[in-house]
Amino acid sequence: MTASATPQVDGRSARWAGHRERRRGELIDAAVRAIAKHGPEVSVEQMGEEAGVARTRLYKYFNDAADLGGAIADRAAEMITTEMAAVFSVKATPLELTRSAIGAHISWLTEHGDLYRYLTMHALSSGQHAISDVKTVIARQLVEVFEFYLRTFGAEPVPVLNPLAHGIVGMVESSTNNWLDAPGEVTAEQLSEWLTDWTWTLLDQTLRSHGLEIDPEAPLPVAEGS
Repeated sequence: MTASATPQVDGRSARWAGHRERRRGELIDAAVRAIAKHGPEVSVEQMGEEAGVARTRLYKYFNDAADLGGAIADRAAEMITTEMAAVFSVKATPLELTRSAIGAHISWLTEHGDLYRYLTMHALSSGQHAISDVKTVIARQLVEVFEFYLRTFGAEPVPVLNPLAHGIVGMVESSTNNWLDAPGEVTAEQLSEWLTDWTWTLLDQTLRSHGLEIDPEAPLPVAEGS
């Protein structure tokens, strides 16, 4: 009797775990919508209203505010990863590939500015590293772009690419946030071109220091295994 009852208990546990995970996802989606609607100072109550549940019900699926904030940061990381995934193209030139990566970053910050500011505020108030996690994801995507350059030329990745990518993320983030607050007569296209030029200059100098010169306007050769 005991042996036959065990699978039933495990089955119920698995179903509950699956339901809880799905419900968490729905609540995170609602929280992201609430941030877009109410701005970065959105309250947990407003998130609950967007989801159609009370605050106490919301916390049935999250341990506390830090857990909720971390889950929102994870969703933001997924969003920027999807945005950056469209960057890669073996038919692109190095400059086009750089422009696409920078453009995707600017586009995400422009479209989800309130979400990004929410994560920044959450990190400052809770001591969590939500915004750092998102920056790390963006930097990792840029490292993949840079390593793509190297692979197409049969070169090995170099350690300097990681700090370079983080530096570029900081530059793009700071410049874009400043532009969003006070765009003046600068268009998004102009900002993207400037940042692309600056980024390529940094990347080109880095690659040259490791003995690799790339024509920014020449189509990249197809990497082995592509």
